[in-house]
Amino acid sequence: MNQRQALVWLLVALMALPLLAQQQFTLEDLNFGGKNYMNMVPKNRSLTWWGDQLVRLSADTCWAVNLVNGKEKVLFTRERLNKAVGLTADTLAVKRLTMASFPYLDKPLVMLYNSNERLLVNFKNRKVEWRECLVDYDAACEWNKESRAVAYVKKDNLFVRDAAGNTRQVTSDGSRDMVYGQSVHRNEFGIEGGLFWSPDGKRLAFYRMDQSMVTDYPLVDVPELDDSSRVIAEPAPEKYPMAGQTSHLVWVGVLDVATGDTVYLKAGDPTDRYFSNISWSPDGNVVYMMEGNRDQNEVELVAYDAVTGNRLKSLYRETHPKYVEPQHPITFLPWDKEKFILWSEKDGYNHLYLYDTSGNLLKQLTQGEWVVTEMLGFDAEKQAVIIAANADSPIQQNLYRVDVNTGERVRIDEGGRGWHSGRLSDGGAWLVDTYQEPDVPRNIAIVDTRNNRQYRYFTAPDPWEGYTVPEYRCGSIKAADDSTDLYYRMVMPVDFDPSKKYPTVVYVYGGPHAHNVDARWHWCSRSWETYMAQRGYLLFILDNRGSENRGRDFEQATFRQLGQVEMQDQMRGVDFLRTLNYVDTARMGVHGWSFGGFMTISLMTNYPDVFKVGVAGGPVIDWKWYEVMYGERYMDTPQTNPEGYAKTSLLNKAADLKGRLQIIIGLNDPTVVPQHAYSFLKACIASGTQPDFYVYPGQGHNMRGHQSVHLHERITRYFDDYLK
Repeated sequence: MNQRQALVWLLVALMALPLLAQQQFTLEDLNFGGKNYMNMVPKNRSLTWWGDQLVRLSADTCWAVNLVNGKEKVLFTRERLNKAVGLTADTLAVKRLTMASFPYLDKPLVMLYNSNERLLVNFKNRKVEWRECLVDYDAACEWNKESRAVAYVKKDNLFVRDAAGNTRQVTSDGSRDMVYGQSVHRNEFGIEGGLFWSPDGKRLAFYRMDQSMVTDYPLVDVPELDDSSRVIAEPAPEKYPMAGQTSHLVWVGVLDVATGDTVYLKAGDPTDRYFSNISWSPDGNVVYMMEGNRDQNEVELVAYDAVTGNRLKSLYRETHPKYVEPQHPITFLPWDKEKFILWSEKDGYNHLYLYDTSGNLLKQLTQGEWVVTEMLGFDAEKQAVIIAANADSPIQQNLYRVDVNTGERVRIDEGGRGWHSGRLSDGGAWLVDTYQEPDVPRNIAIVDTRNNRQYRYFTAPDPWEGYTVPEYRCGSIKAADDSTDLYYRMVMPVDFDPSKKYPTVVYVYGGPHAHNVDARWHWCSRSWETYMAQRGYLLFILDNRGSENRGRDFEQATFRQLGQVEMQDQMRGVDFLRTLNYVDTARMGVHGWSFGGFMTISLMTNYPDVFKVGVAGGPVIDWKWYEVMYGERYMDTPQTNPEGYAKTSLLNKAADLKGRLQIIIGLNDPTVVPQHAYSFLKACIASGTQPDFYVYPGQGHNMRGHQSVHLHERITRYFDDYLK
């Protein structure tokens, strides 16, 4: 090779370098169960507060972070702390500091864990101030920092251990039928647990649920392949109250830890009633509870005497012709024990209201055609509440300071764009603002909430740099009512060429309490969409009416007819796609899970000439087989709304299936029980239509771990086989 030829080859090689450097994603990279997934998500910092001191946590070190300039100094290390307090044996040594917490804002105490114990360590004098053996609990466990007592559930019964290590068994009749200290009403109404300590830790409120009258749904537990101790599958029934059927009964007990006495709140007959959003008065003498009827069209805030269980008064009542759905307990002002904040959608949007303990409305703290999404806490000294809300845009979440006295609202996050999540210091003067924007993987800023001064503490690098990344677009179209704005995301095929036509997959959820499109990184795109775009697909995602964070009327538009308004809006999305020359409308598919699985089959059978291929995961088929609380909220009962149940049932649509449909479920799904899919298959057999079916034994409503990679490869192959 002469010199000129060598130069030509060198230039060719240099020109090819950028192409060679662009790597292709695999599902091991993009799927949350993948082996390389954690290297492909934006880096973060593990942060917590010790009073008004910000602390960064790692496995081996805790750093104190300077709030003005972000500089860090070592607070303590795991190695030195273990050595200083004598935790050198393998079972005693603290293995990681990432779970460290600082319960007391005015004491240098850190909560740590080793294999056997919960420890409060003074990290300044390096001594163990308090320790207890870790409780071997089955279902629930709650610790109180004031009394240092722990409540837990073991073998279906409730126990309490005090700070000195004395254990009291509170109940003795616990069983699968009689449930103590755990979530009730199937985790609806904002319920996330069943144990509620008073502020001083001297009393414990807890749920008691009798579900002996609830029908058992017959799930089956198939032995693991490596389980040589089992030969045959075993019954694993799930207590599952379906819409219109008999539901469980719930009571709320209050334990006096010192005496061991328990009283139950005298709330009357619990039949067909919901008890939720339990909270305490600051002095621990009064329990507050939201009480709703089974129709879910009225709710009442009631106060009870914690000593006698007697009903004291009703402080608030709200009704609505469709439904009222309380999601948050009341929160007392830290500077005024006679006033509390209550959440309500009564003006059409989720806002905060200030009440006193006599039940008088003092003022509406927030208002407007936007929703409060989170209450982060208070600046007690300046009498302000810090919130997250979408006041700046329906697809953003920003952080605001609201003056409780004047109602003045000021945005306090960095930049203003994107989706911001905050963590407030104990005093409320400082805030950690962690956020993403469509082109920002993750930033973290430290914010002075009082003067809105901000310091960029952390900027995450782009973990996808060097990979072939598609273009992500966001826009809006009008809903089927011709007036409401709906937001969409499009993920363009890699190496997009507008002169070509591309197979298009509509990804859909569409149900309440969820949304798909917001101003996070890549417009909140699911990484599977990127994988599909890499394979030459265009992905389209639209948040229809019925989804969250757009106000009461937006969500309640689907009442008593789930799927109907949602399909109308999704078809407006299809109309939009038809205006794009690069969308191949002859190759259009649809995919969704859970409510999205219901929507997938709804769209496939109601518009069989539009959607050629669909993959429906964990789909609801008929709402009469769904649980009481959720199903009756949105559909009423099968007895009171027979037309709505008949109209939305997909059993009647099995004969209309024309395209290729794959249904995927977990065999042990306790949320959308397998009867849904099995019954649809029976309807298809009877009508002569031919869906495909795949099941994951041992899995629930979603596939866990690496099985999720298998699942998404299966979904992808189905579209490759029949749509591409």
